[in-house]
Amino acid sequence: MQPMHFEQALKNIIERDQRFSPDAYLFLKQALDHTVEEHTKTDPDMSQHVTAKELLLGFKELALKEFGPMASTLFSEWGLSQCSDIGDMVFNLIEEGMFGKQDSDKRSDFVELYAFHDAFVAPYLPKSISNKA
Repeated sequence: MQPMHFEQALKNIIERDQRFSPDAYLFLKQALDHTVEEHTKTDPDMSQHVTAKELLLGFKELALKEFGPMASTLFSEWGLSQCSDIGDMVFNLIEEGMFGKQDSDKRSDFVELYAFHDAFVAPYLPKSISNKA
């Protein structure tokens, strides 16, 4: 993926769909790269394609690692509030030719694997509060 192509793809996407910040797309690309890298560590012969579930889990893992308790705030600023938002971004990037797609891939694969609150807020709440939530 050439940077200029990705930048142009983002510009095209933002012109037609302003729901998500360009930063959200840049982080999604980092999360995809992270997920592929982690999977090829365990299976070097694996293809570059990852499932929606694998991408969502990689997205969560990288977000917690990179942003910690600020992940929820950043995602809110970027327009992200649920897993299906990530799926919408993925399919916007597929439409621009930046991400690949298999025939079996669909938006509904990005159903709510986890709630953003449970993934990005609850781990940082005091134990007494998180046990009540």
